[in-house]
Amino acid sequence: MDCIFCKITSGELPATFVAESEHAVAFNDIHPVAPVHVLIVPRVHFTDVAELAVANPEVLADLIQLGVRVAELKSTGSFRLQFNTGAEAGQTVFHAHGHITSRTPRS
Repeated sequence: MDCIFCKITSGELPATFVAESEHAVAFNDIHPVAPVHVLIVPRVHFTDVAELAVANPEVLADLIQLGVRVAELKSTGSFRLQFNTGAEAGQTVFHAHGHITSRTPRS
């Protein structure tokens, strides 16, 4: 499989994780759209969040909890957690992942 997020989560490609959990990792987006823009990615490959939700709710819950932890670390408390599902919705990497964004970074 030639999935960039699988390569990042396995350590094959370098990335600086801002947080980790048992089932997921978080790292800064290389093309941020806001002052805070962190990706949360499950360690196991699922095409999108819909597939993840059906196949493994435990991993999805862990992913969301990691996202909240990242938002608390990186923002002042106002944040957006967004999952794009499918190309028409803006998904460009077909490995389930969420975007934590905020206009108000923690000082």
